[in-house]
Amino acid sequence: MASIQNKHIGLLGGSFDPAHKGHLGISKIAIKKLRLKKVYWVITRKNPFKNKTFYSLDERIKYAKKISRVQKKIQIIHLDNIVKSSRTIDVVNYFIKKKNIKNIYFIIGSDNLIKFHKWKSWKKIVKLVKLIVFSRRGYDRKGMKSIVVKNFKNKIIFIKNKYISISSTQLKDQTKLNN
Repeated sequence: MASIQNKHIGLLGGSFDPAHKGHLGISKIAIKKLRLKKVYWVITRKNPFKNKTFYSLDERIKYAKKISRVQKKIQIIHLDNIVKSSRTIDVVNYFIKKKNIKNIYFIIGSDNLIKFHKWKSWKKIVKLVKLIVFSRRGYDRKGMKSIVVKNFKNKIIFIKNKYISISSTQLKDQTKLNN
């Protein structure tokens, strides 16, 4: 990883339960628009705001690798055991302190802006990274009124993208109906 120390990287974190073309789409846009050397999909064991995952961690990692396999600039990683946490602040600190990477773009959807102030050390996250926000249908207006935008609008880069009409929740619901 030494070759990317001075380069810009993206972090797209989450449970990826499951990963889908929306994740792939925003990663490709971020790589192109922000000239990122790499985007890391940081797959967590579980979302701290949800009770449980639908797919096992191994299934989620395997599927994420499968759908991103042709994208050389996307790397799938699981760091919970290494950083002893699934919290974003701990992942960001790992890249800064252990990997000596300073130029981090943290990628989220506008839906995450609404509750971002509930994330552990959210103010510190925004100070350490460039927050990249992609549009999500039905969330942009609420996201723009969020606490994080009111406090740190100048630290946030908003990416105007075509709405992505797929979500992990929709995919899980379809799977449940088919079983």
